[in-house]
Amino acid sequence: MTALHQYLDQGLFARPDHPAVEDPGRGALTYRELGALAGGVRDRLRMLGVRRGDRVGIYLRKSADGVATIFGVLKAGAAYVPVDPIAPVARNAYIFADCSVKVVVTEAAFAPTLLGELAKHGASPHLIVLDETGGGRGLRRALDERPAPAGVDEAVGSEDLAYILYTSGSTGRPKGVMLSHRNAAAFVDWCLETFEPRPEDRFSSHAPFHFDLSVFDIYVPLSRGARLVLVSEEVGKDPGRLASLIAETRISVWYSAPSILSLLVQYGGLDRHDFSALRMVLFAGEVFPVKHLRALQRRLPRPRYFNLYGPTETNVCTFYEIPPAIPDERTEPFPIGRACRHLETAVLDEEGRPVPPGERGEMCVAGPAVMQGYWNLPEQTARAFWLIDGERWYRTGDVVLEGADGNYIYVGRRDRMVKRRGYRVELGEIEAALYRHPAVKEAAVVALPDEEGGVRIRAFLSCGPGRRPSIIDMKRYCVEALPPYMIPDVFTFLDALPKTSTDKIDYQTLKQAN
Repeated sequence: MTALHQYLDQGLFARPDHPAVEDPGRGALTYRELGALAGGVRDRLRMLGVRRGDRVGIYLRKSADGVATIFGVLKAGAAYVPVDPIAPVARNAYIFADCSVKVVVTEAAFAPTLLGELAKHGASPHLIVLDETGGGRGLRRALDERPAPAGVDEAVGSEDLAYILYTSGSTGRPKGVMLSHRNAAAFVDWCLETFEPRPEDRFSSHAPFHFDLSVFDIYVPLSRGARLVLVSEEVGKDPGRLASLIAETRISVWYSAPSILSLLVQYGGLDRHDFSALRMVLFAGEVFPVKHLRALQRRLPRPRYFNLYGPTETNVCTFYEIPPAIPDERTEPFPIGRACRHLETAVLDEEGRPVPPGERGEMCVAGPAVMQGYWNLPEQTARAFWLIDGERWYRTGDVVLEGADGNYIYVGRRDRMVKRRGYRVELGEIEAALYRHPAVKEAAVVALPDEEGGVRIRAFLSCGPGRRPSIIDMKRYCVEALPPYMIPDVFTFLDALPKTSTDKIDYQTLKQAN
């Protein structure tokens, strides 16, 4: 088994003086420099009492300092717990207290408030405080202030925790998804085999480190001696600056949520830039509206495009390569594909029984990449699995069906199915229809309780400049595009739909909108 930090060792052995992490505008670290910084973090953590199996919090803006910290935590035999640097401090403190982190690596700007919030939970981990982030300078100074005896990497087992990623919980509290070295390495090794990264590649790092897309970003390129190009939170959400960054840094492998690529094709001014280095575009996390995907492919026809599917609990479990030309008449999203080689998938009914091809059921996943469980939530962990013939099958909560060609087609979320006028309605199906309207650039649909009708459907739309249709126009369009029981009761137009920190549509905020 490959421990996660050993992927860095592979790149370091192959190309010690090649740039490993580029922090645009703030410097870069070679593999040798990244390895030395990670070793320094390992030694400091050991000096602070961190031992195999402990948890270490990471509360940093995206930077080369953060990458080195991640590898340092792993080298110490601990699990890293990254949080969103722009989330409320109280939420981040709850996460750290929940999994009893022993140390938090953070920035001076966050430290005072964080300490106060941690104290409310009775938690008092050690803090390693950086005066700045970018290019590894702040981390290097923090380590130099208090040198620690040099050591060697901790030996870890395949089932040792590598990281805990916290996702939104149904109780209103975030829940920690526990992934072991075996879980993560099974995914990384599949990526290496499937996408065949090259040493000369430059990979994007668009996803924040608390988002599971970052697992691909960090470990796949560094294992092959390629370069990781960090995309800051500010640039990552600005399509004009993002397009310039992709072109100027000669990124060859891109990975993000579809919403970012949709903004890029609509507002990035792609025709003004040279994207000849780009050879692969991967997207995951949500459905990519076909009209935006088609527009992107036509502006950037050279890369191969892949739709990757999987929740945080499994990372990617199915994939599908988009054909090189999308027909004009296609309006339906592409399939999520077939199971990845390292996993098994099945479509099961509410009793855990397989459904025939063509019928809807819940996507369930088994294999070495499936999480260990939720941190300190044994009942939720138990509910998340079917135990069938001695094998644990993770219940994704996603409704799919198997097409005639063997590819899975994503239908929607089990928890986004509502009953209306006696019909079962998948809100994602309404969204797909709204996306087909030529003026609509973003669409989201929520169901709200209604005393008279049981449920009221509200659609939120974002349209291009000067293209906003009237409510009457939208009603008329929906009459032609949807059955009567699916037509939204209310249409609300926004300049842009709210997003979570992982660039997905923020449905919770929309549900609370007036």
